[in-house]
Amino acid sequence: MVGSADVVIVGGGAAGLATAIFSKRHAPDLRVICLDGARRVGAKILVSGGSRCNVTNRVVSERDFWGGPTRVVRGVLRAFSAEQATAFFREIGVALHEEEDGKLFPDTNSSRTVLDSLLRELARLGVELYCGERVTDVRPEGAVFVVTSEQGRTYGARAVVLATGGRSLPKSGSDGAGYAIATRLGHGYVDTTPALAPLLLDGDRHVALSGVSLPVRLTVRVEGRPDTRFDGALLWTHFGASGPVVLNASRHWHRARLERRTVAVLLSLCPGETLESLEAWLHAQALERPRAFVSTVLAQRFPAAVADAWAHSAGVEGVTLAHLPREARRRLIGMLLTSPLPVRDSRGYNVAEATAGGVPLEEVDPSRMESRRCAGLYLVGEMLDVDGRLGGFNFQWAWSSGWVAGRAIARTLSSGTSTPN
Repeated sequence: MVGSADVVIVGGGAAGLATAIFSKRHAPDLRVICLDGARRVGAKILVSGGSRCNVTNRVVSERDFWGGPTRVVRGVLRAFSAEQATAFFREIGVALHEEEDGKLFPDTNSSRTVLDSLLRELARLGVELYCGERVTDVRPEGAVFVVTSEQGRTYGARAVVLATGGRSLPKSGSDGAGYAIATRLGHGYVDTTPALAPLLLDGDRHVALSGVSLPVRLTVRVEGRPDTRFDGALLWTHFGASGPVVLNASRHWHRARLERRTVAVLLSLCPGETLESLEAWLHAQALERPRAFVSTVLAQRFPAAVADAWAHSAGVEGVTLAHLPREARRRLIGMLLTSPLPVRDSRGYNVAEATAGGVPLEEVDPSRMESRRCAGLYLVGEMLDVDGRLGGFNFQWAWSSGWVAGRAIARTLSSGTSTPN
């Protein structure tokens, strides 16, 4: 055995680093070891937010998340709020500024600032970080755990934290291996799917629109469930569609397919509009500009390429407003309000920003993040069946769950009252 520690944290991503920092802050005398399989930690932090790292959001609530029970998510988030996270990062040298939709980014606009500050705080506190140390097994032996790495090294620990992340961005080291370890220790498993992933579309309309962005509403209609609606920017791409509204909708499409439910994604180019309001608008335009082509008028509200595409699909390409029959006008309005988005798949875990599914949230004590199945085992971040929408929410879950776990570990181990397995 290489050595013994009070706590071994498996995974050096956002949640793992947060747990290490907060456990040492609450109990400086603990020996904390963090093991990560990558040669360098923090790959997902570095690529997040377009390499700018959307650290959190100005307003965070349980309504921004899916997966486990909302009351449990709410309790964890309230234990360490977005305001507390902002203050923590300011304290370690990362000033944040607010952008669209409440997103908080470092003033440097560099994710490197965030990672470097976390690693400096880790070193200041005396946390031992070992990279290139991929953990393959965790097993309880009496009142301690034995943690084994791929290299055959073993570590003894009074407590273990699983913070290995989900399956998204596997090149960063997140391959879902932590789920197998949790399962061997008695936990259940909610099948995972990609979340926050661009969508692949059938047909070829998106190809001509590639590079065009516009505000839309997407409605995900799942058999047997209420509609789920998302407003935001859609970006047409050569493979299909991306942008915030698409990424947020993707997990719901995937979950429906996983559950073998019929699912449709409907696109509205006119969020907040109705048949009557668009009828009135087109009527006013016809009185003012009767000789204008329909596509020209549409281009006042939408990018020209989109206006041309929808006019063509409605069969009114080259038609003036004065010669637009009522039936054709109604057909065009119907397509502006609701058009099927022909989703074939998503781009998958390789580009997904989060993972839906994981260890059921009911299997941890939310006041401690400690396993209800294996005393002394803690689970944080994407290990759990919790995923947030785009905008810094998944990072906030990492900071909050790491803080709750770190505080609980410190209180238990520093008092010498850890529960035997």
